[in-house]
Amino acid sequence: MQLLITLDFRFTRTPDGRIWTRTSYSLPFWDRYLKVLDGVKVVARAEHKPAVDHRYRPVVGAGVEFIEVPYYLGPWQYAKVRGRVRAAVRSALAPDDAVLCRVGSRVATDLLPLLWKQGRPYGLEVVGDPHEAFAPGAVKHPLRPFFRYLSTRALKEQCARAAAVSYVTERALQRHYPARNHGFAVGVSDADLQETYFRSVPRVFTTSYSSTDLSVDDYAPGPKKYASPIRPRLVFVGSLEQMYKGQDVLIRAVSVLSRRAFPVELRIIGDGRHRSELEELARSLSLNGSVKFLGELPAGIAVRSQLDDASLMVLPSRTEGLPRVVVEAMARGLPCIATSVGGIPELLHPDDLVPPNDPQALADKIQQVICDPSRLCRMSARNLRKAQEFRPEVLEKKRTEFYEFLRDVTKVWLSSRGQVAA
Repeated sequence: MQLLITLDFRFTRTPDGRIWTRTSYSLPFWDRYLKVLDGVKVVARAEHKPAVDHRYRPVVGAGVEFIEVPYYLGPWQYAKVRGRVRAAVRSALAPDDAVLCRVGSRVATDLLPLLWKQGRPYGLEVVGDPHEAFAPGAVKHPLRPFFRYLSTRALKEQCARAAAVSYVTERALQRHYPARNHGFAVGVSDADLQETYFRSVPRVFTTSYSSTDLSVDDYAPGPKKYASPIRPRLVFVGSLEQMYKGQDVLIRAVSVLSRRAFPVELRIIGDGRHRSELEELARSLSLNGSVKFLGELPAGIAVRSQLDDASLMVLPSRTEGLPRVVVEAMARGLPCIATSVGGIPELLHPDDLVPPNDPQALADKIQQVICDPSRLCRMSARNLRKAQEFRPEVLEKKRTEFYEFLRDVTKVWLSSRGQVAA
């Protein structure tokens, strides 16, 4: 059985037809699905470029194919190609595919009504909260409140109708987007078939696991040891494509500290369309020597070295699911300060949290932590312990159970229609 998976991610396509990524979803990522399913069909956008450099990694390989939908960027471009996107997504669906959608996703929104009409089971991997993603300050668009309402309502319905839902959080997303035990029912005339299958398993399968893949090399051998640093070094890692991560709030907090004669160095790792705007903000606040934009770094050693050189990771997000970068920093034993949004409170101690959109509170917290080396040591040890929950062997068991349920419930549905899974 093949798995069709939709996601709202922008890949890159070169003239030779190959598909590439600079960040997530390279070929090894799909191994988690191939342990249970015979193949993976990735349905997503791809931007056409004449060539790629060494930072790009291939997406397609043995057992993994890519089905391209028309490229768009932003709601206006999407509105122009929506009909073509919908047609491409639906034509990608084979009669005997299992279906998994990583949401929120416009591509999934175009596919799911067809599945509802067919009474077809599907799974969801819920990786973020659109209510927070479209919160004030996160997105600059005149229709932001409208998009917030529509996307939040859509995700609630998608979860309520799903046969299987996995969340990246343990509690946060589940509270707002619950799966319903009556959400999916196999429409069969042979009641015995349905009863036999669901006697031993839940009608709707729910679980939680992170998309984070950490290796043995990602874990520090032990907690960090801190003394009073001469000039603390803060690190931020995240896309600058949107203002979701509160990058502007962090720069303003550094300015507050500078005015207090408490200088820190901030290193921003990441790139995107708001980079020039953020650079200008740093210049306007006279922080040229304090804020350094390092651009996008390759995953692995390059990012780990920056985490190891830092005194403190700071992530003042306006919205989050369960941020991978915080888990990676915790695995290095790095103390972290972040906002109390999404699944972050499930990762960090309450003393390490601040409210979103508050540069003053963020500056206060940074100064308190940096001025207390014993506290930094406690944070390091606590984070390293918590990161053990994200070791591959722990996550793999949950993922495998989820994919097996999705495969099996699809087989039941196919049997009810007189079909046999390929």
